[in-house]
Amino acid sequence: MEQLRGSAASQVALLDAVACPEEEGFPKAVCPREEEEEEEEYRRPVTFTLGNEILGLGPETEFQTPDAEVYMHFLRSHCCYDAIPTSCKLVVFDISLEQIKKAFLALVANGVRAAPLWDSKTQSFVGMLTITDFINILHRYYRSPLVQIYEVEEHKIETWREVYLQGSLQPLVYISPSNSLFDAVYSLIKHKIHRLPVIEPVSGNVLHILTHKRILKFLHIFASSIPKPRFLKKTVQELCIGTFRDLAVVAETAPIYTALEIFVDRRVSALPVINDAGQVVGLYSRFDVIVSTLRVCMSRLKFGPLHALHLAAQKTYNNLDISVREALRQRTVCLEGVLTCYPHEPMEDIIDRIAKEQVHRLVLVDENQYPRGIVSLSDILQAIVLTPAGIDALNS
Repeated sequence: MEQLRGSAASQVALLDAVACPEEEGFPKAVCPREEEEEEEEYRRPVTFTLGNEILGLGPETEFQTPDAEVYMHFLRSHCCYDAIPTSCKLVVFDISLEQIKKAFLALVANGVRAAPLWDSKTQSFVGMLTITDFINILHRYYRSPLVQIYEVEEHKIETWREVYLQGSLQPLVYISPSNSLFDAVYSLIKHKIHRLPVIEPVSGNVLHILTHKRILKFLHIFASSIPKPRFLKKTVQELCIGTFRDLAVVAETAPIYTALEIFVDRRVSALPVINDAGQVVGLYSRFDVIVSTLRVCMSRLKFGPLHALHLAAQKTYNNLDISVREALRQRTVCLEGVLTCYPHEPMEDIIDRIAKEQVHRLVLVDENQYPRGIVSLSDILQAIVLTPAGIDALNS
């Protein structure tokens, strides 16, 4: 990806064209691409452990058969523009103007999880502000509920980027609307990001933020018109899609700050919450952190986003010592709950459940509800789109 150039000053604002969720209908395909032939060298098999069984992922598996390439070909024949909803909400921040706390409150108030960052000095987009940034700020500066986090109160986005990144700034990873959805999947997984800006190269405007969930839903919507590969009838255990060892979990009695530490140290997006018996009773995600710590502001959102910003003086983000169980109990908005799957379930059911419930992952459990793994959108897209092309972006 080359670094973005061009002006997009007109977007440096809170854009709220139509307050429709991302799950609105897709426009008709307008940019089909010719299938490009490319030869990829097969990588070595990757082995995972599930219970007492050792299962291999390699060229001989179900994902290397001819019929397994249908999703790969489908996404190569459709461009990113095809997956952009007819209406959506987009928030853009100027790094020299916005304070960190106001920016995160604006994200929550508008129901979005990330925003492109505009640098008026260079007249270009320079990065993304995400929930991960909020978690890193809290983890870096939090001391106790009695100590104000000055950096959250006063720092601008620009200051935080300078302090945290300390000269290691990387060019923004983005994609053109004319690039294929296959390219988008590859970029998301290779760069280990969850948000991929779609930027029009001539105007420099951000059109949309592509996600794994959006792409899987695109596949799911057109599933009836695509031949079904045989591997969809195989079970999760047989295909070995997901993370099955060294699983990161958090106890329901642990404080929120413990969850923060795990998020930062393990670089995971969500944690299965377990009770004293070790059974899964919930799921605590990165987005739950920002909602938990700003819950008083969130409870007043019925008065509007601007009123919520005024409530920031209450500094509710300071209390990170409450338990994960209490944080989940006090949820004031409808968030992703814990959805599970079993090793014996077919992959077709797993994909259908994730797409219909609009979640980012399923917790793999046994018959006693003990956690045995995580099946994420990245795992699924790697397996059904990239692996048939001989590409292992997930483990590269």
